[in-house]
Amino acid sequence: MTKRKISDSIQRFGRTLLLPIGVLAPVGMILGISGALVQTYMIERFPFLGYEAVNTLLTSIRTIASVVFDNIPLLFAMGVAYGMSKKDKGISVFAATTGYLTLIIAMHVWLIITGKMADPEVMTQYGQIEVLGIQTMNINAAGGIITGLLAAWATDKFYNLELPTAFAFFSGKKSVPIITIGFMTVIGLIIPFIWSLFVGLLTNLSSVYLSVVGPFFTAAGERLFIPFGLHHVWNVLFRFTEAGGSYVIDGETYVGVVPAMTEILFNQGPNSEYWSMMPKLTRFMAQQQMLVTLFIFPAIAFAMYKTAYKENKAYVKSMLITMVLTAVLGNVTEPLEFTFVFIAPLLYVVYAFIVGIGAVLLSFAGVAIGYIRGTIFDFTIFGLLYEQTNWIFLVLIGTGLAIVTYFVFRWAIIRFDIKTPGREEQQNLDNTLLKEKRYDEIAKIVVKALGGKGNILNVDNCITRLRIDLKDVRVIDKDVLTTSGCTGFFFPTAKHIHVVYGPQVEFVKNAVDDEIRN
Repeated sequence: MTKRKISDSIQRFGRTLLLPIGVLAPVGMILGISGALVQTYMIERFPFLGYEAVNTLLTSIRTIASVVFDNIPLLFAMGVAYGMSKKDKGISVFAATTGYLTLIIAMHVWLIITGKMADPEVMTQYGQIEVLGIQTMNINAAGGIITGLLAAWATDKFYNLELPTAFAFFSGKKSVPIITIGFMTVIGLIIPFIWSLFVGLLTNLSSVYLSVVGPFFTAAGERLFIPFGLHHVWNVLFRFTEAGGSYVIDGETYVGVVPAMTEILFNQGPNSEYWSMMPKLTRFMAQQQMLVTLFIFPAIAFAMYKTAYKENKAYVKSMLITMVLTAVLGNVTEPLEFTFVFIAPLLYVVYAFIVGIGAVLLSFAGVAIGYIRGTIFDFTIFGLLYEQTNWIFLVLIGTGLAIVTYFVFRWAIIRFDIKTPGREEQQNLDNTLLKEKRYDEIAKIVVKALGGKGNILNVDNCITRLRIDLKDVRVIDKDVLTTSGCTGFFFPTAKHIHVVYGPQVEFVKNAVDDEIRN
């Protein structure tokens, strides 16, 4: 496999993680609200929450929503299979589901054969867990990811497999889940032998993550990985594996930051003895993002507005407000970041450094605001509704960093004449097509600008960007592409372009697909 193909595969893998994580985020908000409202201190403040009917409703909602978190590995198996497969995503997801069931039962059989099956009461202490009613080895999200990758590979390689007449019924798509089951049986019997080595590697990595500089390492690293689309891979390491540490709560061992936080946040509550662990967990999670979306981003946008040329301020103001609101309300940061990351990479590194320093300060201040996303809604739910979160320090530290960021960006933009929005002589900041949701017109422009249908090999998208494989990048008309309302575009590899549209990108992608088919 060439270097370019490896790079493309890694990027594709990174964005496939968005699907399961995207499901966890809103469900986590539901769990957060229902979990907070059944806490004793909330019932003392609002007695009606203690009424049997209300309390039953809230606990029922929490119970139903928790099924998602109880099956995180399965979500990753399906999500990765869907994202990585190029041929038939439906059969890939089906194969991943059957493959994951095979994996956990194969490890269950291994535990029985080797006599290592632990008593259910203490199984978590021996690295075992119950998944879908099956006691198996606790390999967390890694098991789902492995299964998803294999199912995607099997789909692309065997979805059109022809077998001899006697076995013709099992040809084509039917062969994919069968082949996946076979491979996962073998993998399920092999993994227990190598898992301890892998866990050891991740545990050693956790010594860096969980150190004093850990929050800087994770927060700054996430910002630096964003331009390459690899920040989701980076985050999964400490959120769902041993790299994020192992935590014992009520005699059960939780691996990774998210499972431990989920238990404490949604089940134990602020009155629990385990709430003291929250600052240790949250320092790697949403509060880092809140620094960016709620404080640093408005400061960057204000600096860009103040340094824009007078004749461009009206257009710039509208665009920057939209970008800031996209982050504050939707947790999407790429549109604003992409306005300066490629034209001023050193400034972007400084920005990542500021975020990292802020994350360390939040850790020292004992801020304990979960969960995954950094929107104003998450701040309200997990910061204000819950007790003992020290949310005031997020506001104080965030405000301080916002002031520093504003002056750093203002100075750098003027000193080095950085062409941020509004500072080019001829600006095309008109995103009317996007505002009016004229996606079919945008699609026509995109296809034309990229050299026509015949030059486009594959179209995909992540949260904010179109990701398009091309035959020849030399035929691209950049001026025409700019008129589509995108906020920027760049070439991460030789024949691959990213075009930034923000959270509406999925609708643009669908329109481009339709335009290519017509």
